[in-house]
Amino acid sequence: MQDGQQRQRTSNRSPEDMPTSFGFTTVGEGEKQALVDDVFHKVAERYDLMNDLMSGGMHRVWKDAMVSALAPPKSGARPWTLLDVAGGTGDIATRVVRRSGETVKAVVCDINESMLTVGRDRAEKAGLSDLIRFSQGNAEELPFPDKSFDAYTIAFGIRNVPDIPKALREAYRVLKRGGRFMCLEFSDVDVPMLDKVYDAFSFNAIPVMGRMVTGDGEPYRYLVESIRKFPHQDRFAEMIREAGFEQVTWRNYSGGIAALHSGWKL
Repeated sequence: MQDGQQRQRTSNRSPEDMPTSFGFTTVGEGEKQALVDDVFHKVAERYDLMNDLMSGGMHRVWKDAMVSALAPPKSGARPWTLLDVAGGTGDIATRVVRRSGETVKAVVCDINESMLTVGRDRAEKAGLSDLIRFSQGNAEELPFPDKSFDAYTIAFGIRNVPDIPKALREAYRVLKRGGRFMCLEFSDVDVPMLDKVYDAFSFNAIPVMGRMVTGDGEPYRYLVESIRKFPHQDRFAEMIREAGFEQVTWRNYSGGIAALHSGWKL
């Protein structure tokens, strides 16, 4: 087995490779989705716990910052609906609904039924079943009409989509005019030395923690590798523009460990 730095040198961040890259492994055309689904079936019950371990709890801070930047309306003066894609556990949707004072509604769309089951259970226990709806669907072919939503969010999910440009075009399609796209994703660390520490932790510690918590470290090895295959911040911002979005911006969190991307359908 190669160490983290050797494994890192074998990777690249070309968007064209994403449909056939399962982490650092090249797979056949059309094979990636089933492999990704299997990963999330395995980790669904402990997904948020492992996010805590993988990020040192920082994913909660990043998600809160994302919701603050989204600034969902609190007046309830007009209907306002969020679509949260690849958000099966309902983490982002719950934050948005609560931030609005429970005046907005959310739809969580995820391809993985195991993740959706966790989300439905949590929404029911939180008393939010009337405000958060869960729908199984593919980010590349969303099961919603054109111009249906006021905002689209996706947190730590888009790097798992085989055809990212297609998913971005779908995001644009389902948003209303004036709607906002926001994506929170692990990204390219740009702080000297932090990148080496982060790589060493990611490749050596996270799979071990995954094995200890869930009994299987391989799904977490894929998740670590998939981060290194995802396009860097500038290139991903360009992809968002290519999908039709305007006023595209991004902001690094924690030295680029994560980045928040934003665009508008104008």
